[in-house]
Amino acid sequence: MRRPIFRSGIVTLIAVPFFLAACGGKGTVATDAASEASAAPVSPPEPQQAAPAPDPAPEKTGGFDGQKAFQHVADLVAIGPRTAGTDANHRAQDYLIGQLKTMGCPVDPQAFHTPTPLGDMEMRNIVVKIPGTSPDILLFLTHYDTKRLPNFVGADDGGSSTGLMLEFARLLCPRKNALTIWIAFLDGEEAFNVQWKDPDNTYGSRELAARMALSGDLARTKAVLLADMIGSRDLRIKRDTNSTSWLTDMVWSTASRLGYGDFFVSSETAVEDDHVPFLSRKVPSVDIIDLEIPYWHTPQDTLDKLSPRSLAVVGHVLIAVVPQLEQKFARSSSARLP
Repeated sequence: MRRPIFRSGIVTLIAVPFFLAACGGKGTVATDAASEASAAPVSPPEPQQAAPAPDPAPEKTGGFDGQKAFQHVADLVAIGPRTAGTDANHRAQDYLIGQLKTMGCPVDPQAFHTPTPLGDMEMRNIVVKIPGTSPDILLFLTHYDTKRLPNFVGADDGGSSTGLMLEFARLLCPRKNALTIWIAFLDGEEAFNVQWKDPDNTYGSRELAARMALSGDLARTKAVLLADMIGSRDLRIKRDTNSTSWLTDMVWSTASRLGYGDFFVSSETAVEDDHVPFLSRKVPSVDIIDLEIPYWHTPQDTLDKLSPRSLAVVGHVLIAVVPQLEQKFARSSSARLP
């Protein structure tokens, strides 16, 4: 996927150790005498683990439904590996377009051709453009393709943020928003080669940024918010030091205010991702990503690693950030999110 980088300028992949918990056996010893069994000392009961926190209900998350987002992830995972240019990738496109149209969203599929290590390839960004009172744009990003690896279904990496943005679109498409809101489902984020090396990455975001620059839409884009790998059961999102400081502060302070400080932590990392083409064009951008997970780019990136609660938490934060950005940038105060 993308690569974490260090401030020293030396690029390396983070190796996150996967610690397996050693579990003692709990077998019983059979005896022939009932008296021996009755005379045996009774062991104290095993301490019970605390039940996982329940998924927050939509009425507590600004209407965002983590279960609905999770179902979208499950539907995408059922398609299988969704590498750019494959039939499965095209089926994922059809799924996205179908779901978005059902929600009443204005959908703009944007096909483009690009050179890759495998030759010229057609890819497709799927962009939802929700008109607002102001023509100024808030742009939300996710990628839906998966890394070109055997048996890699990308439940978290490609799936989780796509499910989140589909549920996000369900909430925002019918609303009257103060700013114009775009939600872009990007193709070709992943490198085709094993290693992340320019220009073999971020095909979709580079194409979208270039198109928006030519059309003049980029000049009206006030903020870019990228979500990527946000579904882990043990979600812990670090601040990306490549991201725009004030926008990162807004997202993290919102998470803290909503009680999600354990998910959006103060530790820092530096990540190259789909926000970089916009940062390079001086558009304020933030990457919301939990990259330091043991199943990253392995066949173990499966649905059981994810939690609807994590999706609901990140969705709630994004929903709560929208009116703050509208207040900061909207030219008209006549329309606000409820």
